[in-house]
Amino acid sequence: MPDPMHGVPLVERVLEVVRCHPTASVLDHYPVPWVTGAPRPMPADELADAVFPSGRPVSPGLRTWLGYDTGLLARHGWFAADGTFAPRPLDRFVADEMGAAWAPEFAGLAERFDECFLLPGGSDSRRLLAVGPVDGTGEYPVLALDFDDLPYLGLMYPGFDVYLGDTAGVLEFDFPEYTALVGHPVYSRRMREHGARWFGGELEVQFPF
Repeated sequence: MPDPMHGVPLVERVLEVVRCHPTASVLDHYPVPWVTGAPRPMPADELADAVFPSGRPVSPGLRTWLGYDTGLLARHGWFAADGTFAPRPLDRFVADEMGAAWAPEFAGLAERFDECFLLPGGSDSRRLLAVGPVDGTGEYPVLALDFDDLPYLGLMYPGFDVYLGDTAGVLEFDFPEYTALVGHPVYSRRMREHGARWFGGELEVQFPF
């Protein structure tokens, strides 16, 4: 039986909530509605063949969400004018979101983090989906990018599925630090998988990189 705490079953639980209150805000501190107007699903034929520019597949959880709506992600710059995915390498993402002065410091990480997508979340910080190595569920990690003290990049969620679960209130977490889910009984394994594949066994990097 599919595990309701991961992947497609978790996103389907989120969709039950969102369908009931589509104009509710994704964020508590700033109005970002899940849906504006009617949901805009990705057409089924496009969704079936959807891949990122690198050729990497769309993850199961993300594919399930896109089958319901593309609008939220479109509002956060996920798509080019022709509807194709428009990721940014990490240094350009930093330049666009945090200021061009810091972008050169992230150039060394940009080859590894070469397909980044902005997600709602944070205030002075940012949330981003990084496309690359997947965990055992086939999901890509969601990272926190923070400049509050020194520039910081670290694992926050093991996948888009868990990110959605938290933002929609289906799951409840405390975050005394960004990497707190490494101690979670359900999500620790996935967090550690991403740590091994993305950060050489660590969970984060902090300036100087």
